[in-house]
Amino acid sequence: MFRIESKRNLSANITEMKVHAPRVAESALPGQFVIVRTDEYGERIPLTICDYDREQGTVTIVTQSIGVSTDKINSLNEGDSFADFAGPLGKPSDLTDLTDKELEGLRILFVAGGVGTAPVYPQAKWLKEHGVTADVVIGAKTADLFTYVDEMKEVANVHLCTDDGSAGFHGMVPALMDDLMDRQGKKYDRCVIIGPMIMMKFATLCAKRHDLPAVVSLNALMVDGTGMCGACRVTVGGETRFTCVEGPEFDAWLVDFDEAMRRQNLFRNNPKTNPETHKCKCHG
Repeated sequence: MFRIESKRNLSANITEMKVHAPRVAESALPGQFVIVRTDEYGERIPLTICDYDREQGTVTIVTQSIGVSTDKINSLNEGDSFADFAGPLGKPSDLTDLTDKELEGLRILFVAGGVGTAPVYPQAKWLKEHGVTADVVIGAKTADLFTYVDEMKEVANVHLCTDDGSAGFHGMVPALMDDLMDRQGKKYDRCVIIGPMIMMKFATLCAKRHDLPAVVSLNALMVDGTGMCGACRVTVGGETRFTCVEGPEFDAWLVDFDEAMRRQNLFRNNPKTNPETHKCKCHG
């Protein structure tokens, strides 16, 4: 059993938990994920690792309530335990493959939307620990939907934007990206984009306009987290790839976002295949 050491609400339907999972914490790297089950009858839910503490043996996860299974996760309290907490899974961020010498002077822009702030945080934190202070754009519809802003400010230069102008730049993520690179004259070597699929699509188009190499994390496509159900299939550079075993990060310029969004909506709207409403064979 994997005990919940602490729990806090980040917003009305988003919860952070620190879970005692020493073996996962020992091996975890930014960009990877875990699969959790609340009990022996629960769904297998993939969740990106938000942080980890090797000394304390804890792994931090952030869960947004979007259906029955995620509601069940968020109903757990400090002192309760998960039946399963498997990981770390997926490939780490390719930034972790770089040496300190290769990282030196690297100018990196992270773009986070919605709960995408949580998986951006460990990457920005890892870079800070290796001498690189990245810029991070965090977008939300309204100011009350921001998460992890204070934590992010401790490890990166943060730029906020809201659709309604209630905090930071008034506009969507791509507009702020344009503002940083056009009006403020900032230059970047690499962009990492994590968030809702539609946001990643238009942030990628913005990066391409600026000839900025970009990576996207397609963790939103994962269902069973092993590649067996096929829900995470995505076309990258004309080839079929499996997000949960070959990703979750891919070259943003090569991702077929329109196909990915069609597949995402297909599984979300179909009660026979949506893991939040139906226990299909791939979920045990």
